[in-house]
Amino acid sequence: MGLLHLSAVVQCTVIAAVLGVLIGVAVYRSPIGSALATALASTILTIPSFALLGLLIPIVGLGTEPTVIALVLYALLPIVRNTIVGLGGVDPAVADAARGIGMSRLGVLTRVEMRLAWPAILAGMRVATQMLMGIAVIAAYAKGPGLGAPVFTGLANAGSANALNNAIAGTLGVVILALLLEGVYFVINRLTVSRGVRG
Repeated sequence: MGLLHLSAVVQCTVIAAVLGVLIGVAVYRSPIGSALATALASTILTIPSFALLGLLIPIVGLGTEPTVIALVLYALLPIVRNTIVGLGGVDPAVADAARGIGMSRLGVLTRVEMRLAWPAILAGMRVATQMLMGIAVIAAYAKGPGLGAPVFTGLANAGSANALNNAIAGTLGVVILALLLEGVYFVINRLTVSRGVRG
């Protein structure tokens, strides 16, 4: 169950990162577009997990599908917002200098702006991952994968001999996996962010 929980969170974070970065790149130069994208992602985050799953189940059924859709939607806000902030915070003089030496607009974006914005994007992914670790527990409501099953079993059988043990086992599993992923993000940050950018 732990590996399924970890896999679901990591895969959904990656999907959300791809979508979130694309959205951020598309709107970061437009104040209206940036505000709209952030507002829409924020609105999704205000929907309670049970309510969102309840809306998705009649459409896509039980199991993995509603879990993946819900987790990806919930992960978008920190990634979209940090992408916009990171790209918007790049010194225009740096981009102008890159264009001055012959770089195309795409080259400036991918080789200069995205690299400088990467620490902010990575921070957004880290926040999204930690959020999803807890939200993924609710996926058990939709028969999704992960550590939600023992937690829900414990709550459903409150008062029985193993109810507390089940709930604690599932909760501790989530905490341990969250700490593990935090360590992975630390390593990724050290390997992919230059010392000069880290400050």
